[in-house]
Amino acid sequence: MPRLSRTNARPERRLHAVLLAAAAALCAGAALANQVEVAWILKALAQPAPMRTDFVEVRGSAMLRTPLRLSGEYRRPDAQTLVREVRAPYAETTTIRAGEATIARAGKAPRRFSLSRAPELASLQSSFGALLAGDAQGLERTYRLTASGTRQRWTLAMVPKDAALAARVRDITLYGQGAELRCIETRPVKGDLQRTLLASAARAVTPTSNAAEFERLCRAGVAR
Repeated sequence: MPRLSRTNARPERRLHAVLLAAAAALCAGAALANQVEVAWILKALAQPAPMRTDFVEVRGSAMLRTPLRLSGEYRRPDAQTLVREVRAPYAETTTIRAGEATIARAGKAPRRFSLSRAPELASLQSSFGALLAGDAQGLERTYRLTASGTRQRWTLAMVPKDAALAARVRDITLYGQGAELRCIETRPVKGDLQRTLLASAARAVTPTSNAAEFERLCRAGVAR
């Protein structure tokens, strides 16, 4: 087979370079189109009431030899109410509605108090409500929001603007895949990271799951 002369080879090289550049531009365009935005995440997560989801929560403490593991269900029976039902290792139901929280345990009188005494609970209700309503403006009144990753695997970082909340919580990071919110990590100003697995991530937890497994279920495959 005859060899190409240098004169004939140059157009072929230029064509090859053009094709490579076009392919790179197409790939860059596809990646850009797939980048996630705050508005897309909130729209994907929006769920009208009533709704419910399983949760498994891990809390660390210097007073405990092993982290405390709570499991149960979050419910939103209507747009104004959030219910957090702990089923193990004890039974407790917290109902947040109309600026008040009620905590009920079997055999004890319910405790009621204003959410002004517990900004974390007030934030929990407003954040869940805004997330499930796709209310970007509502969330942005309380947090600075930053999205990263892709629509397949994303994170949403939430940094408190409110001084009372910021005095207790450094930031909250949500991890998700598509339209599923799988995990919430809360970093308090004092104390250990609190990790809450939701939906399919919560259902994947086993009795032998350890801290490393919780982190893997929370963050696995999520772009950072």
